[in-house]
Amino acid sequence: MKTRLNKSPLSLLPSVHQVLERPEMQAAADKYHRDFVLWTVQKEIDELRRELRSQKAARFDSRTAILDEIVKRSLAGIEGKLKPSLRKVVNATGVILHTGLGRAPLSDSVRENVMRVTEGYCSLEIDLESGKRGDRTRHIEEILCFLTAAEAACVVNNNAAAVLLSLNTLCFGKEAIISRGQLIEIGGSFRMPDVMAKSGVIMVEVGTTNKTHFNDYVDAITENTGLLCFVHPSNYRIKGFTAEVGLGELVRIGREHGIPVFEDLGGGILVDLREYGLPYEPVVRESVECGADVVTFSGDKVFGGPQAGLIVGKRKYIEQIKRNPLMRALRCDKMTYAALEATLKLFLDKTRLPERNRVLTLMTLDQTALSQRASELARRITAGEPKELEVEVVDAVSQIGSGALPLEELPSKAVRLRSPRLGVEGLARLFRLHTPPVLGYIRNDWLYFDVRTFLPGEEDLLVSAVGDVCDQLRGGESAKS
Repeated sequence: MKTRLNKSPLSLLPSVHQVLERPEMQAAADKYHRDFVLWTVQKEIDELRRELRSQKAARFDSRTAILDEIVKRSLAGIEGKLKPSLRKVVNATGVILHTGLGRAPLSDSVRENVMRVTEGYCSLEIDLESGKRGDRTRHIEEILCFLTAAEAACVVNNNAAAVLLSLNTLCFGKEAIISRGQLIEIGGSFRMPDVMAKSGVIMVEVGTTNKTHFNDYVDAITENTGLLCFVHPSNYRIKGFTAEVGLGELVRIGREHGIPVFEDLGGGILVDLREYGLPYEPVVRESVECGADVVTFSGDKVFGGPQAGLIVGKRKYIEQIKRNPLMRALRCDKMTYAALEATLKLFLDKTRLPERNRVLTLMTLDQTALSQRASELARRITAGEPKELEVEVVDAVSQIGSGALPLEELPSKAVRLRSPRLGVEGLARLFRLHTPPVLGYIRNDWLYFDVRTFLPGEEDLLVSAVGDVCDQLRGGESAKS
């Protein structure tokens, strides 16, 4: 007989012991780590308690109903926690370098090299010729110097680390001069003034937000000046009544006063994008040849590789950076080096680069190919007669993302869906919770899937996901919009 709730449901929440007495929970405790099962049950009880207090939980008409709910949640929680949290997703957002989705998708040869290197032991810090311990930087330094015209190079785990390490090495306790127009903030509240403070330099701002002149730098130089900084504003542009001192002019000031020049290029590009029909963005080699003493940039943006901060420049300064004790705290592991080396080698074959570097492939897709892809995708979706969905092919706009070419929009095509049975937020949720998840974007009550960012074979995954979502809509198993 069920116990009716004549008092607060909070007082009728089961104990962990009562939940574990249920046969299905005993089976789970026998199969998995018992403490893990206990921990999961306690979390689910605590969560239901919070819901009951805030009156967000459904009404329960008996003690047994509450116990059943806890058991159901606990079993689902156990299974959920055993599944990988970091999962493959289908990126249909149209943002090529989507920070939330891991930025640059690695090219085939890069992934293959990572698999080869990580399937067992590897020669990370062993010189196979001498048998002695070597420097892990040697795997990428020579080719990186060739591609950038630098004298030396090293790598850390991201560009923020590269900036921090470079400033700390070159200018600790001294003044670093920077234009107010270059005191950037990028995603995740990463602010240049904060990084400079953490690096131990004394930041000296010159000029104004929109105008900085040659003499602003010269007038700010003192006997304690240790560095001249030049930061590329990757994710924004200042237009109109503006003036700035170019890198070449800053190098001239540095040479005249014996002060090194540091440049943070942010995204970092190794080839002139104009060769592939894209707008100009600063190229690393140009900065080095212009005379910058140290240049830093990211590995997982337009470069198309793993997350890494690449540091190139004059040997004198790079060797100082390598000897900084922070270098060990910020160094990269074997997987990063494997991916980075393979990505760098793609740039040795400029003819095939657009087809082999996955980021450049996505950036250079033409409208004809995109239109054909979208039309074929829509045809395959409608072939299944999805009465629960409206399907259309429309024009769309893709973005490179991650601060690269922030003003540039890439014309694209999208397949858009909507359901008369479910709001667009609920529809998007069903696709996000699919296996694998499919992420698009919402606009004007439609769910858009931009075909530019589909990788090979992923159209099949979307078609399959549409079929599964339609089954859920027919069965009434839908998320609330």
